[in-house]
Amino acid sequence: MNKYKINHAVVIGSGTMGAAIAAHFANAGLAVTLLDIVPVGQVANLPHEERNKIVNTGLENAKKAKPAAFFSSEGHALVKTGNLEDDFEAAVSGADLVLEVIVENLKIKQSLMERIDVARKPGSIIASNTSGIPLKDIAAGRSDDFRQHFLGMHFFNPPRYLKLLEVIPTADTMPDVVTFISHFGEYRLGKGIVLCKDTPNFIGNRVAFGTGAFALDFIINNGYSVDEVDALTGPLMGRPRTATFRLIDLVGIDVWDHVGRNLAPAIPHDSYAQPYLQAEKPNALIKSLLERGWLGNKSKVGFYKEVRGEGGKKEFWSLNLSTLEHEAPTKPRFDSVKQAKDTEDLAERLTVLLEADDKAAKLVQALTWQGFQYAAAIIPEVADTPKPIDDAVRWGFGHEAGPFETWDRLGVERSAQRMAEAGFPAPEWVSHMLAGGTSTFYLYEGKIKVGVYDVAQKKYVPLTRPAGFVTISGSKKVAENAGATLYDIGDGVGLVEFHTKMNALDDDIFEITSLALEKAETEFDGLVIGSEADNFSAGANLFMVVVAAQQGMWDVLDGAIRKLQNLNMRMRYFPKPVVVAPAGLALGGGAEVTMHGSRVVAAGELYIGLVELGAGVIPAGAGTKEMLRRVVNPPMRTQNADAFPYLQRVFEQIGLAKVATSAEEARQAGFLTASDRIILNRDHLLTEAKREVLHLAASNYRPPAPEQIYAAGRDALAALRVGIHMMAEGKYITEYEKVIAGKLAYVMTGGELSKPAWVSEQYILDLEREAFLSLCGNEKTQARMWNLLQTGKPLRN
Repeated sequence: MNKYKINHAVVIGSGTMGAAIAAHFANAGLAVTLLDIVPVGQVANLPHEERNKIVNTGLENAKKAKPAAFFSSEGHALVKTGNLEDDFEAAVSGADLVLEVIVENLKIKQSLMERIDVARKPGSIIASNTSGIPLKDIAAGRSDDFRQHFLGMHFFNPPRYLKLLEVIPTADTMPDVVTFISHFGEYRLGKGIVLCKDTPNFIGNRVAFGTGAFALDFIINNGYSVDEVDALTGPLMGRPRTATFRLIDLVGIDVWDHVGRNLAPAIPHDSYAQPYLQAEKPNALIKSLLERGWLGNKSKVGFYKEVRGEGGKKEFWSLNLSTLEHEAPTKPRFDSVKQAKDTEDLAERLTVLLEADDKAAKLVQALTWQGFQYAAAIIPEVADTPKPIDDAVRWGFGHEAGPFETWDRLGVERSAQRMAEAGFPAPEWVSHMLAGGTSTFYLYEGKIKVGVYDVAQKKYVPLTRPAGFVTISGSKKVAENAGATLYDIGDGVGLVEFHTKMNALDDDIFEITSLALEKAETEFDGLVIGSEADNFSAGANLFMVVVAAQQGMWDVLDGAIRKLQNLNMRMRYFPKPVVVAPAGLALGGGAEVTMHGSRVVAAGELYIGLVELGAGVIPAGAGTKEMLRRVVNPPMRTQNADAFPYLQRVFEQIGLAKVATSAEEARQAGFLTASDRIILNRDHLLTEAKREVLHLAASNYRPPAPEQIYAAGRDALAALRVGIHMMAEGKYITEYEKVIAGKLAYVMTGGELSKPAWVSEQYILDLEREAFLSLCGNEKTQARMWNLLQTGKPLRN
């Protein structure tokens, strides 16, 4: 039993980062007190609200943040506010964890820590979110118990979405505190934990600025434009769409300057970074932007500036790095990019660019080789092995692979030769590793990393996972086709993995899922439906639907809808537990599959909705039926209850194609139930889903009894039709959307029933299917489907 617990946390500092961390603590179900200073000049006898003005403003900003900092509005209730004069002692003395997120100033941090030391309860954990000030200096002079329970917890912004949490112990931090906070961060907060040494800027920002400073210098000296750089340094190189200059605008040009200026004097020994951190041209450019007040996104002008083009269309003009004028965007074209861009595999894409000789290729080569060189050069100063650096780059900056993972995939020895030829020789330890017969930084069994090279020990050290951790690559394949695979993941549990494009539902997925259910009758104790892909399922295969509709293949289309309906109903009433594990997008048919499992174990970042109206149809894979069962049925079991408010809720949910933007929102909307679980760490999703299957099986799981659906009949249908008519008259919806909405209302109310009635699920399923098929026959629905396929955007026709 662990002696530490965190039920109540205090976050000190309500700026962008502090308030967002408090919000994420609330996402994890923690009670949080957010504290900040009293406004300058405030006197003690003013109302508490006035004295809390700064902290309340910070919290309100977090509530309105985009992307959202909170999973849902219900999380707001877990955060209360206070100030550092009136509420400090009471809050800190009752806290299990106190995290400071104040200004990056050592003296101010030390003064705060002195106050915390006096007020805290013994054994409480104290942490700093500093991005680079040495932790040992922040804790200097504090009591023994304080220093034993003190460490760094460095979150990356925005903390809800960026997975990296750097945990930085000092020489005085007790090992069990480090172990507990690492476990808490991974399992409660859903973070990827990187244990760091107490070195300047730790790992993530050390790599970012050691390579970023070089990039700016190379870009300016070689005449690259902002548009060219961001076209090359985003997804093409396995990096986010923010690429280089959009990222600096997002971070803030002032923040970029501040971190770089603080880092340079802290690493005088770093001969790899110093020439670029102190390079004249990049520093002069940044200084010029700061003098103009161009700070990036926060000032709405930086390397990009939003302007209104023809017809008021929003455009982002990029900065000419020579004239410092913003210019209309261009679309750079390069032969090497044309050759590489359609290659899905990162290593293959990079190989094309690293072997080419045009302007684009030269930038990619320089950034790749210097990135490898710098990552290797800071070992063993910041880490003993490549793994913490790779994890920090992937989790903190959204790269597809870390530098050493990429280097392995390109070939370590060949890349080292190319690096030397290009003027970026690898550090000596890489040569020693290769000379000793070790050809990769990681030891692999198939695709799984089982070891990593330790530079000091000059050998691989094992990488271990928790007992029972589920990975698809480590599972036994039972059956497979082009769209899905059935695995045996051990302990009597099967796993159905979808792997079509965006996991769109098609016959292959239906075939494997049906096979899994058949095998589960005799060979498994239960099933998981999930994958390691970014998205659970974006819905039905729209291309198949529109082609079948245009060719009049109504029997084929009818059969496909029946398959999805029957599969979902079979899962719902299956005698053994079927646990669905959605993450990312679960849209349309993906949402319908999710709602028909015995249980759902969902990733916190779940974006789920019945969005079929955007494609000109209604949910017909049992989705409309299921929303009625979940939302309308419960209140209608009470005598004399009014169905209309609940019908209206379902009608708006489906009719406006609302998408829940978190698993918590999905629960509020009815896509998840009170018994479904939410897991913040995506990596643990399949493991937890398997555990849920085993728990249900051990609890003698039994499926629900068949349930009838409340059909409100023609009076409710008439009321919905009035609302639809008013929306059309007010130009809120188009004439054709009025037609689609009318079909939805008809299905939801059970059609022209003379009075309300409880009907079978099949009755509603048949209405769903009929409405879907009739809409598919309309040219306007077909136009909507083609527009979605070609542009990814809904057509309002």
